[in-house]
Amino acid sequence: MQGSLAAFPIWVIIIDYVLGVIMWTLIGRAAMSIFLPEDSNFFFMRFFVRVTNPILRLFRPITPGFLVDILVPVYVAWFFFMIRFYLIPWLLGYSVMGMLSFPLESEIAAMIYQAFGK
Repeated sequence: MQGSLAAFPIWVIIIDYVLGVIMWTLIGRAAMSIFLPEDSNFFFMRFFVRVTNPILRLFRPITPGFLVDILVPVYVAWFFFMIRFYLIPWLLGYSVMGMLSFPLESEIAAMIYQAFGK
């Protein structure tokens, strides 16, 4: 796995990890919102709400008003996906890298493969 990470500068990997964690946290909040209200006492839900509320406030001016509240975190996560999938490779001079070539998800996929694969 170290060979695939060596293809990227360290700052690209750090930026991708930060954006990836934000994106997946927003998706996690949306998934938890299906089962729990925002004001739930469940510690995971409190964490998701506390961490993602500032991000959702930042994106409020460009969030359409017709979206159901549960889908707002998914809408904002889409922006982070687009930045990771299109903007960062374009700024680095690469073509679009393709699915599962994100460093964060590649590392996770490799760990799962090592744990359960051959």
